[in-house]
Amino acid sequence: MPSRKIPATIVTGFLGSGKTTLLRHLLANAQGRRIAVIVNEFGELGIDGEIMRGCGIGCDENGQDNGQLYELANGCLCCTVQEEFAPVMEQLAARRDQIDHLVIETSGLALPKPLVQAFQWPALRNTFTVDAVVTVVDAPAVAAGDFADDPVAVDAQRRADENLDHDSPLHELFEDQLATADLVVVHKTDGLGAEELARVEAAIRAETLPGVKLVHAQHGRVDIDVLLGLKRAVEDQIDQRKTHHDDEEDHDHDAFDSVQVALDVPSREQLLEALQALVARHEIYRVKGFVALPNATMRLVVQGVGTRFDSYFDRPWSFGENRQSHLVLIGSALDEASLQAELEAALAAPVTA
Repeated sequence: MPSRKIPATIVTGFLGSGKTTLLRHLLANAQGRRIAVIVNEFGELGIDGEIMRGCGIGCDENGQDNGQLYELANGCLCCTVQEEFAPVMEQLAARRDQIDHLVIETSGLALPKPLVQAFQWPALRNTFTVDAVVTVVDAPAVAAGDFADDPVAVDAQRRADENLDHDSPLHELFEDQLATADLVVVHKTDGLGAEELARVEAAIRAETLPGVKLVHAQHGRVDIDVLLGLKRAVEDQIDQRKTHHDDEEDHDHDAFDSVQVALDVPSREQLLEALQALVARHEIYRVKGFVALPNATMRLVVQGVGTRFDSYFDRPWSFGENRQSHLVLIGSALDEASLQAELEAALAAPVTA
C-alpha cells in the first residue's frame, strides 16, 4: 500500500494582507496537527520568520530551532525552487511520518501558479499534494480602490490616480493571486460597512474561479478546519487556471526593490511619523522590521503597508543580542543610501510640540 501524500496548503496574498498573522493563529490552534512550515521572505532580513520565532513558533521550549520552520530568503519562492525549495522538500519528505500537513507562506510578491506547478515534478508528486491555495486579501485596501479590477466601479478620484493603473504589475499580481485561489480570506473586515464589504466581495469574485469560498476574518482568526483539508489536488488543475503571466518563459520581480536601513530610533512616535512622511515621498509598498527603543527591554515589531502602520512589542531582547533597529523597505525605484539619510535626518530632528 503506497504511503499517503503530505497535504500542502499554500498561503498567498498581497503585501500586508495578513498572511503571517493568519499563519500564527493557525499554528497556535493546530489542535494536535503536526504542521511543518516554509516561510518565504522577500528581502535579505528574515522578518516574518523572526516574528513567528518571537511567538515560539519553530522553536522548542529552550528557544532552539526545532526544524519546523523553513525560511527561504533569496526572492520569491517560485523563483528559487531549483535551488532551495527542492532540498527543503526532500528533507520534509524524509520526515513524512512526523508531518500531518505542510503550510507554505509565499512572499507578498510571489506568483502562486509556478509554485503549484512545481508539485507536478515526479520527485514532489509522489510525496506531496497541494491541498489548496489560500489567498489573503486586505479588505480595507480593496474597499479604498487600491486593487479594484473594474475602473468603472471606482470613483473619479481614484480612476484619475495614475498609481492605480489596472495594467500595473501590482494589480496583475493581485489578480493572479486570486485566479489561483481555492479559498479567499477577506481579512480586516471589521470597520467596513455592508456596502463597502459588498464592493470588496464583488471585486474579488470578478477574479476568482466559480465556487471559490470567501471567508471573513479579523486578526487572522480562521477555523483550522476551514483552512486545511480541502483536498483540491491543485497540482492536477493548476494548468487550467489562467493568469497574466502564463505566456512568460520566466518571471521576476525586477519592478520591486528591497532595501535595508539600520537606525537609532529615539521613540516609536518619531519613527512612525518619519515612515509616514517617507512613504508619502517614495513608492514604498511595504515596511517591516525590528526596532530597539531606548530603555525598552522588549523588541518592537513595525509593519506597514502603504500609509498604514502597526507596531507592537513581541518579546524581550535576549542576553547579548545586538539591539539594533533594522527595517526592510519594499517598493519601486528605491535608493538605499538616500532612504537611510532621509530617515536619519527625520529621527535626528527635534520633536515639535
